[in-house]
Amino acid sequence: MAPDSKRPLSKGEQFFTPGATGLRKAVEQRSAVPMTYLFTQVPRWTAPTVLVVLLLVGFAVANPLGGVAVLPVIAFIGWLAYLSWPSLGIGGKVMRVAMLTFLLLLAATRFGLIAP
Repeated sequence: MAPDSKRPLSKGEQFFTPGATGLRKAVEQRSAVPMTYLFTQVPRWTAPTVLVVLLLVGFAVANPLGGVAVLPVIAFIGWLAYLSWPSLGIGGKVMRVAMLTFLLLLAATRFGLIAP
């Protein structure tokens, strides 16, 4: 493939949500650069490894440090859930809401906002 040619998306696939306006359009446009960097310049194993380590710290450390470790995981999962939301079926939406709810409850217990 020539260096100046672009790889087209598969038929029916688009990088941005068709007809998006307002907040969704702004988030998608601002997310394009970090997402491209994350998925092209950083080794593939880096993001999952860092997220798993932070999540394990959140499980293992039962004080506010554990809650702080879970916050980047919540942010990353929430970011990906927001970006993928329009293309998800009901099952995918339920799973993302359940995952974020679980992570928020984990962080809340580590910060002492709710009893474990």
